[in-house]
Amino acid sequence: GQFEERMKALMNELEKNDDIILFIDELHTIVGAGGATGSLDASNMFKPALARGEIQCIGATTLDEYRQFIEKDGALERRFQKVMVDPPSPEETLQILKNLQPNYEAHHNVTYTPEALEACVRLTVRYVSDRHLPDKAIDALDEAGSRVHITSIVVPEEVSQLEKDLEAVRQQKMEVVRRQRYEEAAKLRDDEKNLEAELSKAQARWEEELRENRQPVTEDHIAEVVAMMTGIPVKKVAKQELDKLAHMEDSIKSKIIGQDEAVTKVVRAIQRNRAGLKDPNKPIGSFIFLGPTGVGKTQLAKEIAVQLFDSADALIRIDMSEYMEKFAISRLVGAPPGYVGYEEGGQLTEKVRRKPYSVVLLDEVEKAHPDIFNLMLQALDEGHMTDSLGRKVDFKNTLIIMTSNIGSRQLKDFGSGVGFGTKTREDHADELAKGVIESALKKAFAPEFLNRIDDVIVFNPLEKSDISRIVQIEAQALIKRMTGIGYELHLTPEAIEFIGEKGYDPKYGARPLARAIQKFVEDPLAEEIVKGLAHPGDTIHFSVEADAEKLKLDIEKGPKTTPGEPASKPKASAKKEDASAETEAEAAPEEDLEGK
Repeated sequence: GQFEERMKALMNELEKNDDIILFIDELHTIVGAGGATGSLDASNMFKPALARGEIQCIGATTLDEYRQFIEKDGALERRFQKVMVDPPSPEETLQILKNLQPNYEAHHNVTYTPEALEACVRLTVRYVSDRHLPDKAIDALDEAGSRVHITSIVVPEEVSQLEKDLEAVRQQKMEVVRRQRYEEAAKLRDDEKNLEAELSKAQARWEEELRENRQPVTEDHIAEVVAMMTGIPVKKVAKQELDKLAHMEDSIKSKIIGQDEAVTKVVRAIQRNRAGLKDPNKPIGSFIFLGPTGVGKTQLAKEIAVQLFDSADALIRIDMSEYMEKFAISRLVGAPPGYVGYEEGGQLTEKVRRKPYSVVLLDEVEKAHPDIFNLMLQALDEGHMTDSLGRKVDFKNTLIIMTSNIGSRQLKDFGSGVGFGTKTREDHADELAKGVIESALKKAFAPEFLNRIDDVIVFNPLEKSDISRIVQIEAQALIKRMTGIGYELHLTPEAIEFIGEKGYDPKYGARPLARAIQKFVEDPLAEEIVKGLAHPGDTIHFSVEADAEKLKLDIEKGPKTTPGEPASKPKASAKKEDASAETEAEAAPEEDLEGK
């Protein structure tokens, strides 16, 4: 009965004083509060007083909780007048921030520039989508002030010296007390008091100095804080990043061979975004990569993730072959209500919510059920997707890439068309292939889906001239792995050419080259290591013998090293020590390919 007694006392107090307005935050919590079997809960105690107008009460709650708790209790709902409170507009929020400015300036000991206040509103409206104004703008204001204040604190030498002296005197005092030398302890206690007084004066002087020399909070500081809150690069592009963006195309072209057009189009979309020119309501870019198997479609998406985030893990990769059934589609946005896993969220939407600035790769998109493309329409056009819990997931800062082999089978069977192979036909083979792929694309995808894609990029089949560069890149990866386990591997230009000849298949792209390296280099190497003929520290050379069907393997014995340690360099290759791996990957065929 204690709960009822305390509530009754509170209500009597309110009834006696007419000029008190009771404000209950989180009003829904009074429904059921204190109610045990056979006793009243708080909401039922309030009802008679509310009905008679004995107390004036304002309650605040969210729409969801109002619907869940208060609407169910019709009598309680009837006693309150509903007032919808909408978030303030950006202009009103700016006014709120201006009124709060003196309080936050005094608290953090900083000064906010007018541009910083505007940036708080502008940047949070654009990039923080799961919260409302003015809350998110005030948060940005508060965090930026705190960050600037903390990073600018430098403790004066005088204060830190006094703190050290005080600590030393306290230690000394404890020591003499333990030895029962109380006269010395009394003297040290006086010293301690003097030092404390000096320290408090020095701190007061320092605080006064800080108050007089306040640090300014600028637009850049706000951008930095919003970038930390959201994981989206909001800051103005720094000189270093500008250089990286300017050279991104060349950097990707050195890794993705023979697909210059595709690389150029994707890099342009990224540059447009970081320069601030893209439409803020659309994704950074949406592309379909088409072309035969093994020409670098998925590889390009991985390389873009590495260039943007310095890590291939930043790629959100969804293998669309897992969504072949109609009912599997719901896994992307989460199971519908009433089904198992409803609370867990979707595989695509959850990942994008966690990392709103990312590269989304939908691999082998034509393998998925066609209904999946209807799901993607809003993400491609409006830059958002609604998950099963009704939350809007923001796709405005994602780069969406879909890869597909569509049309490559028709290309294989009827690639050059019907009729005799003439010189003219061979010259226009690429255009013909593009036509075959595009007609297959129109049959497979709905026009409203294709219309929302920024660009459909057709990858070219690999030319003979690209092969040796691809083999060099693949061999470089193997050389790196071998260095990791303590061996040094050299391949002559002839060996590279031999692998290229054996692995070249225009129908299957670069994958047969990886298999050729496996067959002609990795298998013999593994055999030598397993037999105990090669040991860590050895240098292994691969070369070509005349009319041979396999590569010749020579082992040059070196000092034994533990795996992970680089093998010592043989004299013959000392002149190559400075060359970087990238330079070698593009080296002319006259030079040996060596592991560093």
